[in-house]
Amino acid sequence: MFENRPLSGVKVVELATFVAAPCATRFFADQGADVIKVEALTGDGIRWAAEGEARPVFKDEMQHNLVFELENGNKRSISMNLKNPECYDILMKLIADADIFVTNWRPQALARMKLSYEDLKAQFPKLVYATVTGFGEKGPDKDLPGYDFTAFWTRSGILGSLYEAGQTPMNLIPSMGDRATGMSLAAGVLAALYRASKTGKGEKVSCSLLGTAIFMQGTMIQTCQYGLIEYPITKHQAPNPLMTCYKTKDERWIQTCMPIYNLMFPNFAKAFGHPEWIEDERFCNFAALQKDGNSGKLYDEIAAVYASMTAEEASKVLTEADIAFAVALVWKEVLKDPQAWANDYFYEVEYKAGKFTAVRNPVQFEEAGLPPEMRKFPALGGDTAEIMKGLGYTDERIAEMEANKDIRCGGFDFKK
Repeated sequence: MFENRPLSGVKVVELATFVAAPCATRFFADQGADVIKVEALTGDGIRWAAEGEARPVFKDEMQHNLVFELENGNKRSISMNLKNPECYDILMKLIADADIFVTNWRPQALARMKLSYEDLKAQFPKLVYATVTGFGEKGPDKDLPGYDFTAFWTRSGILGSLYEAGQTPMNLIPSMGDRATGMSLAAGVLAALYRASKTGKGEKVSCSLLGTAIFMQGTMIQTCQYGLIEYPITKHQAPNPLMTCYKTKDERWIQTCMPIYNLMFPNFAKAFGHPEWIEDERFCNFAALQKDGNSGKLYDEIAAVYASMTAEEASKVLTEADIAFAVALVWKEVLKDPQAWANDYFYEVEYKAGKFTAVRNPVQFEEAGLPPEMRKFPALGGDTAEIMKGLGYTDERIAEMEANKDIRCGGFDFKK
């Protein structure tokens, strides 16, 4: 059912856990690649993300796990003990037949298992080898454990800069940094795959959480060198009060985006019934706004207007004036957003517990269309036997290895 997808026929071996690297390979799987997820006998740790308080919701042998499914739908799973020489040999056979190998194991572990780029390059010269790290592959902190909370959000300057001065830093949420890094990795891998198809030469592609976060903030990290403004700031200190958010009478927040103040301010002032602002020497142009705290004074004026209106009333004014804005939604509202549904950013998944909404990758194709109905995330080792048979193993040998607990052939075990 994936024959018409852009990556149909491409083979990928994934030796990775949690989010960043599996995010990249999920994208490949959705586009038709055969992605084999190699897992330990206990499985990828994110399979157990629903343990604890949430566990009663995720029952029926963990067949309902939106967290794991987001990164691992449409893949196949083989579960084995790579310390066993025969299992390690199975992995090497899979890599030998692969176009892409993706891992987020730390460099020390890859070196011990002889799975570094240098180890595999000589054997598989056309292989595209991709790796995700927390802090990059060089420098004094290259061997530190890396998660998006620390390497992406915090070390990069996001957490320390983007909060209201005088308040505490924002509450972080998991996986945002991982997902951005995974898609960056996917872009690099596909460029390397194209080169390999033309030249027969493989490549190593690497991406880090820290490097991705720095790139995403490139505008501010570069321009902060001019010394014009230093974050964190309060809303009163923002150079352009048309680029911040305001609270309405019904306690909703509205964010506007009018980056060219001199051009856009008159339209805004007229729309909200304050044409006198346009001639006010404090607000009449951007240069005047930067003097004597005038930006903060205009912020107070605008805040008073929003505070007298509901979000619906303010939205009507902004829409009629063709001003870029959005009401700050919460996640439960986003799940019902008709604009998101109209563009297929969501889809429904049927579980034993009922229908749930899942998030789709944002990259869309006109000719290939949307990916077909998803093959749900694989059970731990659910494809082990099928994959091993494809390598020439007999049913008897597969059963023997399973009995010896060298491999796992499907199903969940809550005791792990």
